[in-house]
Amino acid sequence: MNGEGIAGRGATSGEGPGSGGTVVITGATGFIGGAVLGALLRGGGTGDGGADGDGDGGSDRSGVPRVRALARRIPAEPRDAVEWVRGDVSDPASLRGLCEGATAVLHLASYVGSDEALGEAVNVAGTRAVMAEAARAGVPRVVHLSTAAVYGTGPHRGITVDEVPPEPVSAASRTRLAGERYAREVGAVVLRPGIVTGPGDRWVVTGLRELVERVPATWDGGGALLSVVDVGDLGRLVARLATGPRPVPSGVYHASHPEPVRIADLLGELAALGLLPPVRVEDWSYAACLEALRSTPGRASERQFALVARDHWYRSEEIWRLADCPPGPGPLARLAEALGWYRRSSGAAG
Repeated sequence: MNGEGIAGRGATSGEGPGSGGTVVITGATGFIGGAVLGALLRGGGTGDGGADGDGDGGSDRSGVPRVRALARRIPAEPRDAVEWVRGDVSDPASLRGLCEGATAVLHLASYVGSDEALGEAVNVAGTRAVMAEAARAGVPRVVHLSTAAVYGTGPHRGITVDEVPPEPVSAASRTRLAGERYAREVGAVVLRPGIVTGPGDRWVVTGLRELVERVPATWDGGGALLSVVDVGDLGRLVARLATGPRPVPSGVYHASHPEPVRIADLLGELAALGLLPPVRVEDWSYAACLEALRSTPGRASERQFALVARDHWYRSEEIWRLADCPPGPGPLARLAEALGWYRRSSGAAG
């Protein structure tokens, strides 16, 4: 693509992004989609507020876009400021007309499980259908959420987009990489975040707790650098891409916080907040860590351990600069803000 994608086709004067147009969002009831929805209703991602923000979500506030959200099930208590549309990305017929009159489409719905057929239906065919609707309606801005997991197990240290070839190893990452093709064909901004933490996270802290219990020492010096982003900050970024005054050129971007996080610092902060058991003051080699992992059965695999115990850092500063969106203080600083949610959630430490 030439960096312009489908911009300019179908948008009417005075309804461009950043001027209160309609933003279509899929996956609005999910982990990341919910944070994006909140950021949109607080004014489109300006500032560097935390995950919860302080806006009231009123639709008559200056700068707040109209939001049309696709969902398989409409929330029991839907927000008045949102136009909810019942549909499923894997059912193209249910998407007809979804993008009409929109100034931005944010495709955030995805399947992250291990069923290859479901991944194909949602992440590949579903993305193709959403992008076809966006193109048919001539939407000037399209954002598609992918994942840095498309690169595989690494280790990767400070790489730029596609500096190493993607080598996805799970059904979810394989199908999400395949889905990127359709987003790129219509000139979308494709985002590849790494580890996402914050309110709504039911995977990261739970998984780390299991790994610390099975490998209760410092992992190979604790120096692995990871790409991490707080869900509220990622939500602000996506909202800014939809509503900011200047469009970001189409293409693929890493979308974690620009500063990588040391695994020892992440585990230490979670332990200090009481969300993980403290790590022993012992340093085990990577081989010793794997031996301990193998000797104690659990759900997490060696591949999943490698994703946090070895470098997985993807340079992400470009997208924040282009979007003119401050990245905030970083995911470690945001963890205390999310403490209440983690304690209440089923995945919280006892």
